[in-house]
Amino acid sequence: MPSIDIMMPYYGDVAMMQAAVRSVLTQSDPDWHLTVVDDGEAAGVPQWFAALGDPRVDYQRNPVNLGVTGNFRKCVDLAKRDRMVMMGSDDLMLPDYVATVRELEALAPGAGIVQPGVEVIDEAGRVVGGGLVDAAKRRIYKPKGPGPHRMRGQELAANLLRGNWLYFPSICWRTEAVAAVGFREDLEVIQDLDMIIKLVERGEELIAADHVCFQYRRHLSSESAKQAIDGRRFAEARAFFLETAAHLDDIGWSEAAAISRRHRSARLHALSLVPAAIKQRRADSARQLLRYAAYPSKRLST
Repeated sequence: MPSIDIMMPYYGDVAMMQAAVRSVLTQSDPDWHLTVVDDGEAAGVPQWFAALGDPRVDYQRNPVNLGVTGNFRKCVDLAKRDRMVMMGSDDLMLPDYVATVRELEALAPGAGIVQPGVEVIDEAGRVVGGGLVDAAKRRIYKPKGPGPHRMRGQELAANLLRGNWLYFPSICWRTEAVAAVGFREDLEVIQDLDMIIKLVERGEELIAADHVCFQYRRHLSSESAKQAIDGRRFAEARAFFLETAAHLDDIGWSEAAAISRRHRSARLHALSLVPAAIKQRRADSARQLLRYAAYPSKRLST
């Protein structure tokens, strides 16, 4: 039986989802099984999967819409193999993705978080720089020097809270570790970082390499992009970072706690979105973004 479950929570563009599925089918290493969990109602999708007739691919449609986090949680529940990937339905695997993550796993047996190299593509599939966020991930926050890089404990927590340079849909996880933590139901956008920090606290190790084998799609039509422009993302982010800081203080990770309390990278991200909010004539959103960027320690009760 294959050792990697590729889970694809799907809602959105049909053509992009089909391209994502095809990218899995072209893997050079056959050690995978794909499960697509459809949280939408697009016509013709069940028939398309039936026509594939591929025993390596399972498809199911939710009888009721579960939302982003609900569908993530269902995918975790369905994953039964040793490793799992929560692939975005608009992302693409290059043919050596599975082979690459298996090589990294062999270098760090038992590592809970395996991050291969990623490049950013736009809505048309063109490789792009990805803008300020992705430039910061590459040049500021990602560990420097020849890899693979291995990190764990407070060092890793502090590194990711300073700036989360990981690409969640490209990560290969130890399924048992993810199932033990899961996704918080009350988070809609930052649930991935919350889960990762909990994994790190539980002792999970990260191994990361530079070899590019995954294409992450960045586009403004995503839910996180919409929430970022109108400020909703950062209201959730502030609550998360302050809660996390308090918890890390409690367990003695004072360095990581201080970084979480300041959350400078998230505040700079908010500041970078102000021009877009102004261009769209969303004055209230621009003011919210500016307030978030200026006041990192605002209490949750205010």
